[in-house]
Amino acid sequence: MSYDDVLKVSEEVREALAEGRPVVALESTIIAHGLPRPRNLRVATELEELVRAQGAVPATIAVLDGRPHVGLDKDQLERVAGGGLRKLGHRDLPMALALGASGATTVSATAYLAHWADIRVFATGGLGGVHRGWTETQDESADLQLLARTPVAVVCAGVKSILDVPATLQRLETLGIGVIGYGTDRFPGFYLADSGEPVDWTVRTPQEAADVLRSHDAIGPDSALIVANPVPEAEQLDPELHDRVLAEALDACRKQGITGQAVTPFLLDHLVRHTGGASLEANVAAVRGNVRLAAAIAAAL
Repeated sequence: MSYDDVLKVSEEVREALAEGRPVVALESTIIAHGLPRPRNLRVATELEELVRAQGAVPATIAVLDGRPHVGLDKDQLERVAGGGLRKLGHRDLPMALALGASGATTVSATAYLAHWADIRVFATGGLGGVHRGWTETQDESADLQLLARTPVAVVCAGVKSILDVPATLQRLETLGIGVIGYGTDRFPGFYLADSGEPVDWTVRTPQEAADVLRSHDAIGPDSALIVANPVPEAEQLDPELHDRVLAEALDACRKQGITGQAVTPFLLDHLVRHTGGASLEANVAAVRGNVRLAAAIAAAL
């Protein structure tokens, strides 16, 4: 089975890659699962427009009827936003393809398919990571292992603050995944501009980030490079509100006996409901900033 038999790359994306023009991969989970309808479609369209405004081509990725698509047209984007799609990590791809399923791609699946399509830069909201209580549950996101063997640049707002951020940073180091802060020496916490943890390396411009990527490619590590771009402080979730609501959410999670894969959606839903939607607004602000930066870095490359 050939590349073309499996992967459907849109004509626009294919032409841009052939001509050496900048392309930015975008995940589809935020469209299908991260935002309510009909706002999800408006945000999806806006994100693609932000990429174009920087002179790059957007490549939103999803699996439709058992075929991975890199670059969606208007009808396909509307289909993803319409609901009813599964959430697909990279481990789910063989089953989805064989069984003709449709699904929105998570960070791991999007990074995998972007690399397969030869797209160098990928923008998302926040990474998965090591979960709280890891010593008891051994629960960590599949994003980490996949990024340890996939050379793609991931522009993100750090990792979700509901996770164990120090343990996640340690895991990234262990796996050999490079981390650079964009305009900051602090590691962002998705909803928050500062998770409380430092980063070792800082770049100040898209060109500096592109230079790091060129060095990364020249040296040849098989791992990803994380470009940690904090949400603007004016648009972050109020830190005091964040800490209080997260503590309440973690307590409710323990009392209700919620474990495993159910923990993350429970905590995220609790944050949305008990911050009056402010966590959702910080999420969207972070993604917008990451998409703009990813497009600028892709153009600088």
